[in-house]
Amino acid sequence: MNRLKERYQNEIVKSLMKKFNYRNVMEVPKIEKIVINMGVGDAVGNPKALDSAVEELTLITGQRPIITRAKKSIAGFRLRAGMPIGAKVTLRGERMYDFLDKLISVSLPRVRDFRGVSSKSFDGRGNYTLGIKEQLIFPEIDYDKINKVRGMDIVIVTTAKTDEEARELLAELGMPFQK
Repeated sequence: MNRLKERYQNEIVKSLMKKFNYRNVMEVPKIEKIVINMGVGDAVGNPKALDSAVEELTLITGQRPIITRAKKSIAGFRLRAGMPIGAKVTLRGERMYDFLDKLISVSLPRVRDFRGVSSKSFDGRGNYTLGIKEQLIFPEIDYDKINKVRGMDIVIVTTAKTDEEARELLAELGMPFQK
């Protein structure tokens, strides 16, 4: 069993129940899924760019991403509806906890000039979004093998009703928020 999941069940649930005065264990917010999205804008002119992005996401998450397609045509970007423009992965269960553990303890500390993640990136319904500027912070990515530095969006979807509950949950899990 993953150490983050174990800590959640043994310690975090109890402390959240005490802090928010929950009566039932099922009220305690938990992480539902993590969605990692990588937009590949240069896939419009170079379809090979998408393949490398898919490969990198597979390495990072341990799961095969699905290719996202453009919803509508935009002439200024030479984009037609249905063209592949990115890749995304939805993680649940064990893989989700493994990824979150790796993100918090290994990858985020590797970011240059890291002072913590913003505590303002909540959407009002208890979900947290985190933007990463380069995929190099993940230990699986070999610096010599990448052809272009790409960013990605990581969305952590929780069952929390409010941002305050979600912030507390993520802080307990070890998310390094700015002071």
